Amino acid sequence: MKKYAFGVDVGGTTCKIGFFETSGKLLDRWEIRTNKENNGETILDDVARAIDNRLAQERIAKDEVLGIGIGVPGPVKEDGIVNKCVNLGWGVLNVEEALQNITGLTVKAGNDANVAALGEAWQGGARGCGNVIMVTLGTGVGGGIIVAGKMVPGFHGAGGEIGHMAVNEDEIEQCTCGKYGCLEQYTSATGIVRMAKRKLAVSSRDTVLKDCEPLTAKEIFDAAKAGDEVAEDLVEELGTILGRALANAACVVNPEIILIGGGVSKAGDILLDTIKRHFVENVFHACRETKFALALLGNDAGMYGCVKMLL
Repeated sequence: MKKYAFGVDVGGTTCKIGFFETSGKLLDRWEIRTNKENNGETILDDVARAIDNRLAQERIAKDEVLGIGIGVPGPVKEDGIVNKCVNLGWGVLNVEEALQNITGLTVKAGNDANVAALGEAWQGGARGCGNVIMVTLGTGVGGGIIVAGKMVPGFHGAGGEIGHMAVNEDEIEQCTCGKYGCLEQYTSATGIVRMAKRKLAVSSRDTVLKDCEPLTAKEIFDAAKAGDEVAEDLVEELGTILGRALANAACVVNPEIILIGGGVSKAGDILLDTIKRHFVENVFHACRETKFALALLGNDAGMYGCVKMLL
């Protein structure tokens, strides 16, 4: 086994690059700017240059490097073809082939949420578990599914897109994906704030949330922890929606553990306990013992998962 590998998590603002030993030890991490000019045409060149510079600095030959794992914010098929990364400006692109041609190293590509789930299963909150659902609650809702230790990208590369499960057929506002009533519209950081503003617009109940400007997901959870009834109702509504959605997903995947990550997960037990309660109420009886935990690797999860793809 070669000793070194790189994990690259490409985001809309920065590319996070991890320099690893193949044992899973993170030796160093750094970020470069994601240059989205001209439809992101230089992103892979910039990543290659950063890796070449690091190898030169460490005096490491390329034949000591297992390869580069790269996670991108879009659907990735098993052959490395990305079918549009809207946030980067990419259309249809074989990321593996393109980056391999530039660097001369083996490249494996995956969807960013899927590789984050793989990273958590390898070295994080689901360590040692072969069957995992991970849901990330941030500006949007991402998801990753691991079955028998492997990612489930699906035929079109859209496996694990939990955030776009339809959960409300009566929704009149459009999701960013173009559909209506997606899970993301209620359980993301922006989603719970959207629900709160709707509730506050028609409610005369006393709540500290009326004085929050701007209103954020953190303030809603903090108010709920302090006993604010309106905030408690909002957390309960989020937990109900997400708990039911994960119960449906569990009937398909039957995970050993469900991980909750992303910025909203910092709310901690009040979030986890509410989701789990509604999950248990709604899930198929054989899945009721599914464990719940918070993701542990934070923003580094994708880099770890990228390296695990190579292994």
